[in-house]
Amino acid sequence: MQIDKSNFENNKVQKVSIREGTSLDYRTNEAYKSLRTNIQFCGDDIKTIAVTSCMPNEGKSSVAFNLAISLAESGKKVILLDCDLRKSVLVGRYKISKGVKGMTHYLTGMHTIDQVICSTDVENLFVVFSGPVPPNPAELLGNRYFSALMKQLPEFYDYVIIDTPPLGSVIDSAIVAQQCDGAVMVIAANQISYKFAQKTKEQLEKSNCKILGVVLNKVDIRENGYYGKYYGKYYGKYYGKYYGNYGSD
Repeated sequence: MQIDKSNFENNKVQKVSIREGTSLDYRTNEAYKSLRTNIQFCGDDIKTIAVTSCMPNEGKSSVAFNLAISLAESGKKVILLDCDLRKSVLVGRYKISKGVKGMTHYLTGMHTIDQVICSTDVENLFVVFSGPVPPNPAELLGNRYFSALMKQLPEFYDYVIIDTPPLGSVIDSAIVAQQCDGAVMVIAANQISYKFAQKTKEQLEKSNCKILGVVLNKVDIRENGYYGKYYGKYYGKYYGKYYGNYGSD
């Protein structure tokens, strides 16, 4: 379960291209820079960060992916872990070869972590994709391999960003959050009730993971003034930091 540092030095990791199709408009790019800054202001002891949502299609994978890119572009060494083992969208969205090994291969002991890490065409950014859908994702994420991984990766990377399943649907995110320094919730504007968001927040709190804040996603920019005022007050009162608009999934 130990990471072989020589593999990194000799470039023996898988290589993938993710840059194509990832360009953002000016407004969205600036929003991710603000999110990046807010994450960095949380303190240098916050290195492993889980990203979750209440339900599917709120854009959490896009937020995790673009946050990782933004941190890497600022000069930080970043690794993105795709731990949405049940329904990952990253491999399909970025047209990654089916031959690429992923988290499932590592968590089942089939491959070492060195064999599933991918270098990318974004400088400083590395990715571990999800791999094949397993029959027991929650059990895999709670096993000794994952625990060892979360202890070792901060020795090699400035930030470990983890895309997790929606916590309102399955328990996987809470299992992952137990191993993290902090968590970020992604909430889609006009899609989630306050009670559902509050219930999801309470579930996340049970993992004893610090909730860093909430990303309000999929905001209609034509109503940006309304959402900025209303949701900033409404959710900010209960969740802490308010991060704003980060585009659609």
